[in-house]
Amino acid sequence: MKTIKKLIPLFFISFLLFSCNEISKNENKSSENEKLIKNYFELFNKHQWEDLSNLYIENAVFKDPSLGTGIVKQTKKDFAKKYSELNQMFPDLKDSIIQIYPSGEKNIIVEFISTGTAPGSPKFELPICTIFTIENGKITKDFTYYDNFDEKIE
Repeated sequence: MKTIKKLIPLFFISFLLFSCNEISKNENKSSENEKLIKNYFELFNKHQWEDLSNLYIENAVFKDPSLGTGIVKQTKKDFAKKYSELNQMFPDLKDSIIQIYPSGEKNIIVEFISTGTAPGSPKFELPICTIFTIENGKITKDFTYYDNFDEKIE
């Protein structure tokens, strides 16, 4: 019985050390993922579409109103092409981060405003929220949400 009583504090201390180590690992992972996402937006605002596409795995999963209502796989080449074409329509395309919300070990949620001006058109401002899933330093999922209706329903 005395042996068990002596082991309980040792077990408790081991548990605390293990828990702190796991929290530290998750914080480091979250910090690395946040750096990746900040780099993402820097590349986006510089219109470096190929470099931006290299932050993704080869066939990432996307959910984006511009791609339809379902989930779509896109290659890096598809991704770069989409944004190159968008950039031609809106030469001053820019995203401004409002807030970054780390969510667990793999997800980063970003709230941002996308702005741009088409030739001969007024400037647009579009609030967007994207959930990025990051595994092994690459984006595997990009689920983007925004209001894509041009007219208000009354």
